[in-house]
Amino acid sequence: MSLDTTATGKTHMTDVTQAVHHHADQARNASRVLARADRDWKDLALRRIAERLDSNRAAILAANAKDLEAGRNNGTSDALLDRLKLTDDRIDGLIAALHELAGLPDPVGGFVRGETLPNGLRMRQISVPMGVVGAIYEARPNVTVDIAGLALKSGNAALLRGGSAALNSNQTLIAIIRDALESVSLPRDAVVSMDEYGREGAAAMMEARGKIDVLIPRGGRELIQRVVTTARVPVIETGEGNVHIFLDESADTEMAVDILLNAKTQRLSVCNTVETLLIDAKAQAGYAVLEALHNAGVRLHVDPRAAELAGSLPTLEAGEEDWANEYLDSDIAVKVVDGIDEAMEHIRRYSTGHTEAIITNNLARSERFIAEVDSAAVIVNASTRFTDGSQLGLGAEVGISTQKMHARGPMGLKELTTTKWIVQGDGHVRK
Repeated sequence: MSLDTTATGKTHMTDVTQAVHHHADQARNASRVLARADRDWKDLALRRIAERLDSNRAAILAANAKDLEAGRNNGTSDALLDRLKLTDDRIDGLIAALHELAGLPDPVGGFVRGETLPNGLRMRQISVPMGVVGAIYEARPNVTVDIAGLALKSGNAALLRGGSAALNSNQTLIAIIRDALESVSLPRDAVVSMDEYGREGAAAMMEARGKIDVLIPRGGRELIQRVVTTARVPVIETGEGNVHIFLDESADTEMAVDILLNAKTQRLSVCNTVETLLIDAKAQAGYAVLEALHNAGVRLHVDPRAAELAGSLPTLEAGEEDWANEYLDSDIAVKVVDGIDEAMEHIRRYSTGHTEAIITNNLARSERFIAEVDSAAVIVNASTRFTDGSQLGLGAEVGISTQKMHARGPMGLKELTTTKWIVQGDGHVRK
């Protein structure tokens, strides 16, 4: 990044870096308080945040309305505006997620393994907080609450860069969260916004090795890859969702229609929405599914065989870019394949490793699909929309990891902890 020198001889970037480091140090101090907070204390804070969100919903919706208006004026797509939008129902969902988090076991201090060694040393491995968790994300004010709640319950402090598109929403939400923390005698700096420092602040977060323990990007391909390729801080990679559903020849038509409509249209702008449909050439449900998707307003991007299957339904010709595209809109790529082997080969070539699903009544093929498809989530006879922390009983999620390190798939409380070895002796010395 090029730096503009100021009259004082300092650089703007240096000033931003110093500010980010200061906030990270304050967050580190706050994390030490959280690390020794017991479950009751943390759960009280979560419930207090939920109460404050409820009582301040008018202010939240007013701030969000400003962001939505700015987004429309800037030509933001309908799909991205949907991500940005908060409603009473969505606030209710955030409140419910906080209460669910409060009801979950404390992940800190959990016993992983241990034993007494032959020499009498007593050893055990326990789960502990990571410390300071940084998150860089775009146009998702709900993520602000989710990450703050997960970080709090897992004993971590959070540095949040939520992006300019949601600036007013995030400022309001973080102020509410910090006030709620203070009201239960937890440090305000357990949750800190980096939004005022803009892109330079995000860059400084990526460089803050030793200040931030782990960085989690959440957003589109460009954001995620920028963080993964440039950050010096350890990164947990969350991935875009080029999600596939394979319609097996044995699939029940009614089930297939219900699943595809839910997986594609229940919410367009999220990463677990299906983007590619692979139809077995022998599947009896093929045309019914395409007709139902078309009737629901979905644009069908088809290969030649799928175009033939669609008959008189309006279609668009699919190009190479369609197979790799995360539309996040009312579009789906459709390909007809000759059986499960061709379907899995297509998935191996184009998948982002997020979620893949099979609709089938054949046990052997479902077992093959489970064993051979290498994605963070593999689903049989259900909507891909279930790849979600709240839907899987995690309370909420920081993101959906597509890497193969300790965190893979929806990242909840456990994924925000690491481990510590405790070794206790009675004057032992090594020979």
